[in-house]
Amino acid sequence: MLPTGSGRVEVTVIRNRMVTNAAAVAIVWLAGMLVAFAQGSEIVNPDAVVAGAAAGEVAKSQADSQFRSLDEDVQSLKKEVLDLNRDLFLLEEELLFPANSQVAFFISMDVGEYFELDSVSLQIDGKEVANYLYTEREAGALLRGGVQRVHMENLKVGDHELIAVFTGKGPHVRDYRRGATMTFNKGIGAKYVEMEISDRAAKQQPEFIIKEWE
Repeated sequence: MLPTGSGRVEVTVIRNRMVTNAAAVAIVWLAGMLVAFAQGSEIVNPDAVVAGAAAGEVAKSQADSQFRSLDEDVQSLKKEVLDLNRDLFLLEEELLFPANSQVAFFISMDVGEYFELDSVSLQIDGKEVANYLYTEREAGALLRGGVQRVHMENLKVGDHELIAVFTGKGPHVRDYRRGATMTFNKGIGAKYVEMEISDRAAKQQPEFIIKEWE
């Protein structure tokens, strides 16, 4: 028996809604197809997108791990090069300055209120062997307790004369030049000589002392 009256109206409304919904779905799908076609891309399966993202994360993690490994290798290589340079430097010193004839000269400063060091020159047995000009940073390092090796020399066994000449700014920021001398005996084995600049508070003058390390 066919529906009559209000029943026909309800069937018609439901049918129209179904058609409308189907049409909307079709329109949305078609719009997506057109957009994808216009962009020159293919319709991507959502599962494929998730799988691709996971693969990308794995690849990125592997790349990061390889980069860290490479960085560790580079740092290790740098350390080996530095160690090799140090060993070569020590070997060169041993060859150029054997312990039996080696004499090293150092300079240090104590307080430094009455003297600002600019340069120092060294003479051994009447021959100039070193002339060093200091930067502000180097002079500051000496004032903070640093000790600098100014020169190394090969000397025969026996007596030798050292003359050190210091130039800089003295009291009242005046140009200052002062020399100090010492006769020392070179025996068998290495010898170390220190030139110390200190303040003589009683006279408000710098004092230059040359001494041997025991």
